[in-house]
Amino acid sequence: MNQPRQRYQTMKLITEQIEDVKILTEEKNGKKLLYIEGVFLQSELKNRNGRMYPFSVLDREVNRYNEEYVKSKRALGELGHPDGPTINLDRVSHRITSLRAEGNNFIGKAQILDTPMGNIAKSLLGEGVQLGVSSRGMGSIDKREDCNVVRDDFMLTTAADIVADPSAPDAFVNGIMEGKEWVWCNGILKETEVAKYQRYINNGSRHELEERVLQSFEHFLGKL
Repeated sequence: MNQPRQRYQTMKLITEQIEDVKILTEEKNGKKLLYIEGVFLQSELKNRNGRMYPFSVLDREVNRYNEEYVKSKRALGELGHPDGPTINLDRVSHRITSLRAEGNNFIGKAQILDTPMGNIAKSLLGEGVQLGVSSRGMGSIDKREDCNVVRDDFMLTTAADIVADPSAPDAFVNGIMEGKEWVWCNGILKETEVAKYQRYINNGSRHELEERVLQSFEHFLGKL
């Protein structure tokens, strides 16, 4: 008897970045809590990566994510750009506390935690560094003429990691320099390392700027 042939579908890690988030401070039991809030996910819109998410796909995944993670306080996110779909607990910086649809957007809110990475995020925000959020998921793409449409097999793994805004490289570098106490070995960042970042970013062409900023940010996080 012939066995049915198994079909394999390639799914890739898909990330999308949104830069416009607000910083909120709330007080609870006499303790000040720091939050970020804004659009975490967008549907029915061709984004700058040339991808479009149907509303039905994101709505389904957000509902699942809320049930499985947000309600049980397990909706965690990291600082930086992870290279896989799973959450690395040693890099967790925040917990997503709400995620809801508003038109074709999904508005999220996340509490910055008192973890090593969370404290770095607080320091960066406190120094005026513009941070954004980046969603992470697994799925496949339907390539069309005008854009790439994310297919129905998409699975949201985290609604928001915290990332540096590539449009503000100077703020990123300045934020590192002004936060020496938490950056490098034994809590001290050597200025020679900062100079390397600054030189690497400044020597790039205009179209290389975003990539160089993100590379520097990821390298910086890898040193912590």
